[in-house]
Amino acid sequence: MRRASFHPHPVTRGVIGVLVGSFVLLPLLATLEFTLRDGDAHSLVHWAAIFDPAKAATYKPIWVGLSNSLVLMLVTIAVVLLLLAPTMILVNLRFPRLRRSMEFVALLPISIPAIVLVVGLTPIYLVIGRTLGTGAWTLAFAYGITVLPFAYRSIQAAIDAVNLATLAEAARSLGASWPTVVWRVLAPNLRGGLLAASLIAVAVVLGEYTIASLLNRQNLQTALVLVNKQDAYVSVIFSLLALLFCFLLLLIIGRTGNLGAARGKDR
Repeated sequence: MRRASFHPHPVTRGVIGVLVGSFVLLPLLATLEFTLRDGDAHSLVHWAAIFDPAKAATYKPIWVGLSNSLVLMLVTIAVVLLLLAPTMILVNLRFPRLRRSMEFVALLPISIPAIVLVVGLTPIYLVIGRTLGTGAWTLAFAYGITVLPFAYRSIQAAIDAVNLATLAEAARSLGASWPTVVWRVLAPNLRGGLLAASLIAVAVVLGEYTIASLLNRQNLQTALVLVNKQDAYVSVIFSLLALLFCFLLLLIIGRTGNLGAARGKDR
């Protein structure tokens, strides 16, 4: 008997692709069209206004917020890659019984509203402000908690796809130290999960508003809200550019992951 095929028909795939593409692209195209409006016509006057020296003072909060968000992005990625990932590797190799407990703790922030999370973080940030200052980069600690559930799932999926114990034991038997095992043996095999977790961290930092606003820190989103009261077009332009930046990062990460997988097969 002919085995039943579960692959959708090409027409079905095409219809699904068009629907999904329309769902994603139509809002972006409408946003782009809004930024090009100039009375009854369309032009690049609002895009050119970003670089107008006469309006530099008006748009200064956006550049400050953008620079703060870029710093936050780097610090948050460092928290994910240098703190969360090694901890997960350690738990999976040495303390497998703690995996369920760690999973519960890692997924807990997703069930806590941001406003409630800020209430709990406020006393902590009073101490952080006295010791480390009130710079915007300190928001990375809160963002590390916010991104924890999503980063954990991405990294754990990569860990489940490889045999960490065998790789670690083989490297250790050849005389490699634990830092070498993690950096040169395990990390390359977890590249896909680590890149996905980094992308999620970038998306969270560039799109987060509640925590930064309530903790009185300036990032890209709070700056956009401030400038939106004076020029709605520019705030929409920067929102569109932030989405484009995340999309390009997604393509780069996907391409890097594919190249890494191809090199692994060649070896």
